[in-house]
Amino acid sequence: MAKTILLLSLVALTFSCLAFAFEPSPLQDFCVADTTSPARVNGLACKDPMMVQANDFSFSGLHIPGNTSNAVGFSAKAVNVVQVPGLNTLGISMVRLDYSPWGINPPHTHPRASEILTVIKGSLEVGFVTSNPENRLLSKVLQKGDVFVFPIGLVHFQRNVGHGNAVAIAALSSQNPGVITIANAVFGSNAPIASDLLAKAFQVDKKIAEQIQLKF
Repeated sequence: MAKTILLLSLVALTFSCLAFAFEPSPLQDFCVADTTSPARVNGLACKDPMMVQANDFSFSGLHIPGNTSNAVGFSAKAVNVVQVPGLNTLGISMVRLDYSPWGINPPHTHPRASEILTVIKGSLEVGFVTSNPENRLLSKVLQKGDVFVFPIGLVHFQRNVGHGNAVAIAALSSQNPGVITIANAVFGSNAPIASDLLAKAFQVDKKIAEQIQLKF
């Protein structure tokens, strides 16, 4: 019995340590990013607290529409640790998303964050795909005021299905969530992935794969 209790205690301690390793509890009020520091850590080094100002926690301009005059009709205005140094170590960020009529936020992932999105204006078709082997698509059309969640690391997208412009605000569970746009990463990598490999992976002719690569 004692051995069983000891084993369960060790398992609980292990999971506890893993949880703290992933999202440690803050050891101070804040850790405003010092972008001039040469220190290399998982995040950014802390600025001297006595040098911190209110502007380190502030950002202006989220009310200004983004430029959607591009191939996909979409614009993202991020508010992460780059724009707000005070977000360093806090594990949150946000983004304004603008869509022209039928504009899309192409399939992409955030490797370090889950996302919760709310529609401010217009109608959006949103969805994400579950991991292998099911690859289930969970999709829904959202109206103004509706909310949708995209789990961490899963491929997801949004598309404006209204007749006018659409706007959404999203919050993410990381100060620096990152983004991997699937088409850009696969067809626009530097250096390029071999076109015959892409042709086989996507089950298309090699010439088609080469033509797609040229667009990126």
